[in-house]
Amino acid sequence: MKLLTKKSLQWAGAWLLALTLSQPALAADTTIAFSVGNLWILIATALVFMMHLGFATLEAGLSQQKNAVNILFKNVAVLAIGLLSYAAIGFNLMYPGAEFAGGFFGFAGFGVGTDAQGLTTAYNENYTYWTDFIFQAMFAATTATIVSGAVAERIKVSSFIMFSTVFVAICYPIVGMWKWGGGFLDTLSTPFYDFAGSSLVHSVGGWGALAGAILLGPRLGKYLGKGVIKPIYPHSMPLATIGVFLLWFGWFGFNGGSVLSADAGAVSKVFVTTSIAGAAGIIGSMIATSFFIKHLDLTMVLNGALAGLVGITAGADQMSVMSAAAIGLIAGMLVVGSVLTLDRMEIDDPVGAVSVHLVCGIWGTLAVGLFGELASTAQFMSQLIGVVAIGLFSFGFAFGMFYLLKVTTGIRVSEEVERVGLDHHEHGLSAYRGLYLMMQKESEEAKAEKKEGVTADSKEVAYI
Repeated sequence: MKLLTKKSLQWAGAWLLALTLSQPALAADTTIAFSVGNLWILIATALVFMMHLGFATLEAGLSQQKNAVNILFKNVAVLAIGLLSYAAIGFNLMYPGAEFAGGFFGFAGFGVGTDAQGLTTAYNENYTYWTDFIFQAMFAATTATIVSGAVAERIKVSSFIMFSTVFVAICYPIVGMWKWGGGFLDTLSTPFYDFAGSSLVHSVGGWGALAGAILLGPRLGKYLGKGVIKPIYPHSMPLATIGVFLLWFGWFGFNGGSVLSADAGAVSKVFVTTSIAGAAGIIGSMIATSFFIKHLDLTMVLNGALAGLVGITAGADQMSVMSAAAIGLIAGMLVVGSVLTLDRMEIDDPVGAVSVHLVCGIWGTLAVGLFGELASTAQFMSQLIGVVAIGLFSFGFAFGMFYLLKVTTGIRVSEEVERVGLDHHEHGLSAYRGLYLMMQKESEEAKAEKKEGVTADSKEVAYI
């Protein structure tokens, strides 16, 4: 009996010692996992930040060189606007906390819960409050950047800045809250699904882009009547190509970071589906351009890559390799058809932003109900509800904002400014050596023509 008691005590002591020693190890493992997860999301944030350089070079390359500085200026301004307005208002609209009106609107204070909880696993097991904010802020700025491309070469800088400030501060966060902040789309019987923002980011920006392009009207000399379309050629395809590669690089953070953890399996799968869809988008656009245009148009192929990337964003974590390829292939074909259709409708979009981000964003959102792990009739209907709700609100908000600016401050530069270039009149410098003097000469010629009564309709517009 004594021997049994002695052995029991020995086993109990050993067990208690093991348990005591294991506690620091478990705590250490939790701390390491938290630090690794937080670090990965910060790295992903830096990758999404790099996408803004990609947008800038792509948009500048696809535009005329006399407007290159203007394009770059807007892309720099949008990043500043996005960060500041999202910090002041947007983040609090998007994540309002438990109390908000029926899942449609709510507001919290910036910094709520950011004492010790914001820096530990008490806020989230994978990241801090501050990491959460900066990652989301990069997404917010992207929505206004998308609009920039569609209104390029003819919008007033001041009007664009005012629009972007309100759009990022109010429109995008409210739509984002509907799903990511626990709003009504997230509480449907079959919840709406948008992993990284095919609709919540890209379509929102795409709807704003469409509203702006419609109200601004086309660039001078683009449409000559009776269905005649005069191409306005990009000035630097190397810049545009660099931009697409930078965007693709940044998409690893955009989608990979949206896992919101450093889960190796989930992140690596998202990297694969994202790349497969982008590659398939290129092939889809090549097929479509060969059929519709009869030659391989590099601008279409570049947009095909982006189309595939936008298309997979809603369900990157849910798709097999084959499903990702199918989604990307169809997106690549859709973007070509959309660009040609918008041209026939005389809606001028210099960089194809509406086709890439709106059309393919909608396609990617609906594809969640057709492909992958969530595919079902109920899921497709929820996706359709989300597409319609987001479209009505985003387009209505953007159209109303642009219209208000149009009837007050005006949104379009004068014909003289557009003809000579926004770089000269809006910024007083050129992106290229020697071009500034040419701009000055054209400005003087335009003034002389104005005195003589010569209009854009009575002469062929000279493009640089």
